Amino acid sequence: MDLESESGRVEDRGLVWAAKHTTAALLCENEFVPGWEGRRRLSPRQSSFRTIALLTLIPVFGLLAVLVWTFVSQNVRLPKPPPRKATGARRPAPAAHRGRIVLILDDVGFDHQPLSAAMRIDPNINFSILPNARRASEFANLLHDRGFEVLCHLPMEPEQFPRVSPGENAVLTTMSDAEIARTTMANVQAVPYARGVNNHMGSRATADRRVMESVLAALPDGMYFIDSRTTGTSVAASVAHEMSVRAASRNVFLDDSATDAAVRSQLRQLAREAEAQGIAIGIGHMYPATVRVLTADVPALRRQGFRFIRASEAVR
Repeated sequence: MDLESESGRVEDRGLVWAAKHTTAALLCENEFVPGWEGRRRLSPRQSSFRTIALLTLIPVFGLLAVLVWTFVSQNVRLPKPPPRKATGARRPAPAAHRGRIVLILDDVGFDHQPLSAAMRIDPNINFSILPNARRASEFANLLHDRGFEVLCHLPMEPEQFPRVSPGENAVLTTMSDAEIARTTMANVQAVPYARGVNNHMGSRATADRRVMESVLAALPDGMYFIDSRTTGTSVAASVAHEMSVRAASRNVFLDDSATDAAVRSQLRQLAREAEAQGIAIGIGHMYPATVRVLTADVPALRRQGFRFIRASEAVR
């Protein structure tokens, strides 16, 4: 091999090398790199512009999403899930209203009476206090403080008087109109917070129109009268209505026989009358049997739909 031929081959290899590197330089200038799968490499300025553009579009897409959701929620009705079946037992429907009952306990004001137990029977039970009882004023104040309605149990002359005595300071048929008025007022004043009056005994006095007119005229304004109806010939309620005094009459005596069985039977009768007439008044006494039966049976009557009310709600 001569020197000239070897020199030519070296020159050719130099030309090839120069051509390769020249092409690579040109490709770099034109931002094309073979082997990068034909993608262009971005300059730092173009990369920053793309990032800013993407960040600018984020709130735009967020706003569009809100608008789309608002439109769908207001205009597109989605199917409602089926109602869940109740798994627990159904609550019993409340009992229908069957009648109103007034309970009045008479002869309140003596020692050893079950007053605390009686106050637990019902908040609307009524207590009629004998004005000549030793603890009349004390019990009246106590009952008023506990929120109960108080009546004055006005002693009045019975048919068997004087063999049967209604107690001291009773209204008698032999009194003058003025004496009847003074006696009535003294008895009412002996029972603080009394809202009404009902008669203690009084089978003879309540059948006497003159006596009843004097008694009712002496009552303070707004005070009502409950006729205990100790006699079938009583005129007390009718005279009261004639005189525009609010009044009502007793329907059932609960404890003429003070045994549990007898009181329970009378209480059932009272409930029947309340259901038939809409309202009924029952009068009992502070006997242990009476308080015991009422404590046991009144809650059951409430559940059956009977409502216990105050005497002032029953008068007209």
